[in-house]
Amino acid sequence: MLMTAAQRPLPVEAPQRDRYASLKVAIISDAESERNGVGAYYHDLVDLLRGYVQEIELICPGYADIDQGLKFPLPGDATQHVWLPPFRTINAHIRKLDPDIIIVPTPGPFGLFGAHLAKKHNASLIVGFHTHFEKIMDLYWSRWFGYLTVSYFELLNRFLFKRSQVILANSEEMVQVVRSRSNKPVELMGTPISKAFLTRPTIPPNAAVQKILFAGRLAAEKNISAYIAAAETLPALDFSIAGDGPIRAEIESAAHRLPNLHYLGWQSRNDLLQTLDNADMLVLPSHVESFGTIAMEAMARGKLVLVSSHCGILEWDALKPGLFSFSDEEALAHAIQSVIQTPEPIRLDKSKQAIAGAHQLSQWNRNNWLRLLSKYAVKST
Repeated sequence: MLMTAAQRPLPVEAPQRDRYASLKVAIISDAESERNGVGAYYHDLVDLLRGYVQEIELICPGYADIDQGLKFPLPGDATQHVWLPPFRTINAHIRKLDPDIIIVPTPGPFGLFGAHLAKKHNASLIVGFHTHFEKIMDLYWSRWFGYLTVSYFELLNRFLFKRSQVILANSEEMVQVVRSRSNKPVELMGTPISKAFLTRPTIPPNAAVQKILFAGRLAAEKNISAYIAAAETLPALDFSIAGDGPIRAEIESAAHRLPNLHYLGWQSRNDLLQTLDNADMLVLPSHVESFGTIAMEAMARGKLVLVSSHCGILEWDALKPGLFSFSDEEALAHAIQSVIQTPEPIRLDKSKQAIAGAHQLSQWNRNNWLRLLSKYAVKST
């Protein structure tokens, strides 16, 4: 059986510095910085690569005067928006930056304009593929509206794929989805996390596991109903939820009803780091999760991390030893109890493996991005 890209030994060497040190990179994204998974990904990527390339900038809603522009609710999630970019402002900025590479991670107005600017300014176009819309269609939309919505997004993705030099995906499953839709080169990208999660000293794990945390977008695919059910089943444990999204009202209602369930609201990355440090265990029970960045962030903090079998993070051999997982056949409450009942020496070893794995993958991801930027930084003709 062939090994997947995530299972192969991770390369540790970055390309020669002269291949990337002079590169100028622009990321043009529809996702507001740090507001969702894609927004956090590219915010952290800029943090990861700054100082290695000559210039790297993230242009997204919130940049310059964009907050004053037109916006529309995202279909299926009124807590997020589709923004119309200020075309002249962004075009002038790209002209001044003169990037070698433009990275586009979203098939919205910003992303489509980014693809146009790559061609206009003779820059290489790298497309990031982060969301498999077909897998979440039934969770958000009615049958016919869902079909139309997914078809529309897939059409835009194909438009971006066709114009790209390479398409990047963050799990082997997503790589295969791209290969079924495009003959363009596709490569695996890792997931960056903020340097603060890696560099701030970690807190030794508590002997008793008491505080459980879910953090992320409050949406149907996250299977938060199972988390709430676990809180009902395990009243002696303290459960918290951090984030925002379309099912926020449901979360607030459950927190009002259950004395051991607390809703913390949306948190900045600094606040989230502190919230993670205060927790004993991070739980990610998602139905659909292409990777699960919050799980890697929790691993970097040395926390016990329990994820569902649907989380793409389990595909990475560097991270799997530091994770606990459960299947659809197991109730989440039972899985949490199993982790708690694991002998303390094993839990301590799991914490150490989690920290080591997060650092290893973060280093690999930095080097891999530098390799990809060096490889595809060829001006279009």
